Amino acid sequence: MPTHRTFSMLPVKKLIDEEQLLGLRIEPFPFQSKTDVFYYLKLYKDSSVDFALIDPPYSKRQVSEHYKSLGIQVTGWHTSSGWVAKVKDEVARVMKPGSKVITFGWNTVGLGMSRGFEITRILLVCHGGDHNDTICTVETKL
Repeated sequence: MPTHRTFSMLPVKKLIDEEQLLGLRIEPFPFQSKTDVFYYLKLYKDSSVDFALIDPPYSKRQVSEHYKSLGIQVTGWHTSSGWVAKVKDEVARVMKPGSKVITFGWNTVGLGMSRGFEITRILLVCHGGDHNDTICTVETKL
């Protein structure tokens, strides 16, 4: 069954265990995040992170709800394609060459070749019924 605690699902836990590198690990969207993703990522220097788990809100509505729950005023910026691209740019900035990123969502877009990443593995987690699958995309920074 789907859960908002993505990393606790058995197939996802197994994937993370198999793919995780030693070193600095970040999760810009932890379950009970209390800060803006950009503030969090600005804490890290360029090319300083070995492994990242990116489990953002999957829809524009979820982004809006997430930030409102933090008491952050939600604008059109938070629900725009530009916001998503900027998050991905910031994650790419902090990742070391050879590092891995696992992105969770409803597609396999991940960070992409334009940011210097190559997809190495995809896991599809079916939740049954009429629940959306969770798609896990593993990428390596070239």
